Amino acid sequence: MATYISLLRGINVVGKKTIKMEALKNMYSSLQLTDVRTYIQSGNVLFSSTERSTTRLEQKISAQIEKVFGWEVPVLVLKVKTLEKIISENPFLAQADKDPAFMHVTFLANPCNGDHRKAFEERAMQGEDFFLHDKAIFLYCPQGYGITKLHNNFIEKQLQVKATTRNWRTVNILCALAKES
Repeated sequence: MATYISLLRGINVVGKKTIKMEALKNMYSSLQLTDVRTYIQSGNVLFSSTERSTTRLEQKISAQIEKVFGWEVPVLVLKVKTLEKIISENPFLAQADKDPAFMHVTFLANPCNGDHRKAFEERAMQGEDFFLHDKAIFLYCPQGYGITKLHNNFIEKQLQVKATTRNWRTVNILCALAKES
């Protein structure tokens, strides 16, 4: 039995696609997933499963959300080791001038292919920084993620991939919670 972290895209944001966490937990349990726990109201679910394929888990969870709640919701499922690797490779941690309170990670459903650096540079606001990683993009938004132009919709359109973003604090808490299991 392995522990996984699932990240749901676009639920409980500005009153759209509202799903109560208790209902979400029950839905996960109905899929024979165990040790189901949620963290905050934005679609972070930890669970255990005997299934080894994150792709099959993503498809299964996404299909069940559509069936139960009536919405198509992209779901990214990460193994604990994958999340630990992403955390350890954050290039901003080595930069003393970067405040972790302004760090974010955009998780990608598929690897980042091609050279997109120029498009990101043109879009970045003063003081912002980014690092394109294989299956994640590290963002530094000192004016706040709420006003950056390097937001999730831009990333999905630019890279032609489903993505979801979490702040650095949430990423680390999810990892810690997953390792407790």
